[in-house]
Amino acid sequence: MSVVERTVVADPRAALRADVLAGLAHRPRRLPSKYFYDARGSALFEAITVQPEYYLTRVERELLARHIGAISAAVGPRAHVVEYGSGSGVKTECLLDALEAPAAYTPVEISGAALDDCVARLRLRFPRLDMLPLQADFTGPLTLRRLSSAARRLVFFPGSTLGNFDDAEALALLRAMAATLGTDGLALVGIDLVKDPAIIEAAYNDAAGVTAAFTLNLLARINRELGADFDLAGFAHQARYVAARERIETRLVSLRPQAVRVAGQRFEFSAGQDILVEYSHKYRDARFTALAAAAGLEVAGAWGGAAEGFGLRLLRRRAPAG
Repeated sequence: MSVVERTVVADPRAALRADVLAGLAHRPRRLPSKYFYDARGSALFEAITVQPEYYLTRVERELLARHIGAISAAVGPRAHVVEYGSGSGVKTECLLDALEAPAAYTPVEISGAALDDCVARLRLRFPRLDMLPLQADFTGPLTLRRLSSAARRLVFFPGSTLGNFDDAEALALLRAMAATLGTDGLALVGIDLVKDPAIIEAAYNDAAGVTAAFTLNLLARINRELGADFDLAGFAHQARYVAARERIETRLVSLRPQAVRVAGQRFEFSAGQDILVEYSHKYRDARFTALAAAAGLEVAGAWGGAAEGFGLRLLRRRAPAG
């Protein structure tokens, strides 16, 4: 039987307000990338994934399709699949279809609209699978239902989303993930690998301007949900690869001096002043392995590498020393 009631935690609007006000007061200014994904943002991201410059989704799907048998064998039967940032769930369909008798599926998504769309689509494809959607910020602690029918949990974290966090944030996220896994759980994580900077930078500056629209939609969301008055024509999308840090840094740059009101507070911008809205780190395997180890995890399986420019890595809890 399919369970489709959505569990909601915290107050998304209050969290948005607190994060936006704190980010705009910070120097340098920044806004959390997790707020890109309202209904329109989620739709724009799906459009980004089919742009010719955006290799990440295409290559990850190819890797998943090519190695799904080995991944399924490594996971084993009756897994409770918990997906961080489920989005449309397209890659999840491939995974659920290949796993042996999955026990349940819990998509974890901050956007209620995206969560509902994901569950509505996947329950048609898997009508007998229990679906336990959770509207929450997956970067915080998650309270998940313990299922007697499940042999283990499998956290599915595709799309190289881990790269959107700085090292301290990524470490905290992986530690929380380790707690979610329990003693014998697994995590399948997508990571974008270091490659030709021109290829990387082009992926975040598509010729059609879809990524720019996606980035600017963050301001439109703040206008709508917090009563702000950002002039979207007064800001420009900027995404540049910083080789020394092996990451894309995406910013919204003010095109002129201007003032913006958000939730009753006034913020001044000079021409050229920017708001950092996203990191997209690119990993080398040694760095990723060390980051996982610091979180108490180890790599148990690896698919994809330098030839593909992208990797799927299976993580498990490290055994206690001694």
